[in-house]
Amino acid sequence: MEIKRICCIGAGYVGGPTMAVIAQKCPHIKVTVVDLNEKRIAAWNDVNTDNIPVYEPGLSDVVAAARGRNLFFSTEVDKAIAEADMIFISVNTPTKTYGVGKGMAADLKYIELCARQIARVAKTDKIVVEKSTLPVRTASAIKDILDHTGNGVQFQILSNPEFLAEGTAVQDLFAPDRVLIGGDTTPEGQKAIQALVDIYANWVPKDRILTTNVWSSELSKLTANAFLAQRVSSINAMSELCEKTGADVNEVARAIGMDSRIGPKFLKSSVGFGGSCFQKDILNLVYIAKSYGLNEVADYWEQVIIMNDHQKRRFAKNIISTLYNTVSGKKITFLGWAFKKDTNDTRESAAIYVADDLLSEQAHLSVYDPKVTEEQILADLNYLDTRSETENTKGIIVENNPYAACEGAHAIAVLTEWDEFKEYDWQKIYDSMLKPAFVFDGRNLLDKKALEKIGFVYQSIGS
Repeated sequence: MEIKRICCIGAGYVGGPTMAVIAQKCPHIKVTVVDLNEKRIAAWNDVNTDNIPVYEPGLSDVVAAARGRNLFFSTEVDKAIAEADMIFISVNTPTKTYGVGKGMAADLKYIELCARQIARVAKTDKIVVEKSTLPVRTASAIKDILDHTGNGVQFQILSNPEFLAEGTAVQDLFAPDRVLIGGDTTPEGQKAIQALVDIYANWVPKDRILTTNVWSSELSKLTANAFLAQRVSSINAMSELCEKTGADVNEVARAIGMDSRIGPKFLKSSVGFGGSCFQKDILNLVYIAKSYGLNEVADYWEQVIIMNDHQKRRFAKNIISTLYNTVSGKKITFLGWAFKKDTNDTRESAAIYVADDLLSEQAHLSVYDPKVTEEQILADLNYLDTRSETENTKGIIVENNPYAACEGAHAIAVLTEWDEFKEYDWQKIYDSMLKPAFVFDGRNLLDKKALEKIGFVYQSIGS
């Protein structure tokens, strides 16, 4: 089956970059990304591609190369669905905030809405691809909805989870470790799998394209994120022990990372992991395990989240205790708000929770992040619903200049590992701050000896 037209429902952090790369690598395929958010689609269509809504190094160039040729962004969802041979579902699947599974299960209401819309609009056979991260066996629910349309259209459901790391998403798409495609074992299912394999084979070596049954594909995504998050929480657990014993977590990480059975990746101690995937996917895994009565399995993975939450709160408590057990009325500067460098994504960022704790202690926060807007920062705090929007606005100032953000501060907290922070004139920053001047390095990013030579009181995680 030759695919000539692709529709992707959802123009966010996954759908936008993934479809842009497919369009660039497959100029013979028309790719249309649709979303009901008019503001987001307008941003994707901005003449200046530097203004697209997702910041990823290299993404604006990819969009510029394909947009208007075979890459299109539109709010005409029904039209794109009707025309497409293959439809990717790439909508948000947040953790439920209500009902059964509240706080753990994935909220699939947007997935179901997509399936019902496809069922209503489709008049020709379609391949529907799950791109969102979903609980295992979601494909059966989608298929059940699609197969009961009564209009005779045949649907094949594939699972094609993304394995993108924000900040390197374009590089990950160009040269993925693997592409995973799950589908039915029926002849029709195998043809659908091959159709998607043929698309990726335009640039991905075939030995990196793995095919499985749909359930294995769905579960593999959750498992991959759980394993990666577990490594982060493991090294962060050791960081607290290092601080008590006089060990240096960076030296411990380097020593164990040289063991070929362990490896060095995801062993960097920090204030905690964030992003849209790790916490959501682990909570989903916990819920699935509990639903099958596997309580010990659920408890094991839930501890990864508990450790991560503890690390964020511990960082805030350390700032308070070091600043003589009070931060009331004190200016504390946050360098970084995004959950990691090279992205403007703030979902579950550690900065949000550290800020929440410090604002509750009546600190005055000054924030600088090179890619995150004031509107987003305030929205993140307001979403927690800890204080009124007025109180949050009063307690935090967002600066466009890092030196202005640091001027007159009692302390600086590094919350994102932006490379530019290492290049600042730290002597100038020190001279502008109140003394003693503290740096709390939540990402183990800065040069401790250099800062202490200037006069800073420097603290990092795990040493």
